[in-house]
Amino acid sequence: MTGKTSFRLIAITPAIALLAACGGEAGDSATQPAGDPPAEIEQRHDNFEEIGDSFKAIRAQLESGDPDMAVIQASATDIHERAGRLDGYFPEGSGRDAGWDTEALATIWEQPEEFEAAKAKLLEESEMMMTVAADGDAAAIGEQAKALGGACKNCHDTFRLDDD
Repeated sequence: MTGKTSFRLIAITPAIALLAACGGEAGDSATQPAGDPPAEIEQRHDNFEEIGDSFKAIRAQLESGDPDMAVIQASATDIHERAGRLDGYFPEGSGRDAGWDTEALATIWEQPEEFEAAKAKLLEESEMMMTVAADGDAAAIGEQAKALGGACKNCHDTFRLDDD
């Protein structure tokens, strides 16, 4: 290595280190906007976590071999009620593109008709799950669980960051 090359390397190293330190993904605390995040971010996250827990409870009952229909019915009702709350959880500026630590993608606001259709599909499938659960037929509940899971997956594939 020549003296000139060594000098260039030494001179540029602090700049590279500074750039590396400033790097990160949207949603990192270093890149988030000033101020508190919109409350809806935590509310929607908690709501979706509860939907997921209720869906897992249904699946667990179906896989148990002796499903407790009361658990399935209560979980189906919970999912449907929570699906009905989604309208207020996505205000403009509460997405990942605004710098917040969230999995909500900009496509939610860029494709509002498609997002509304996805929410409507979740509500429709969750209502059907309540109906099927009330009938108590485990096979029919299993089929509806697939349909409900498909509604969730459709939305996740389009409107949610895949961070797995």
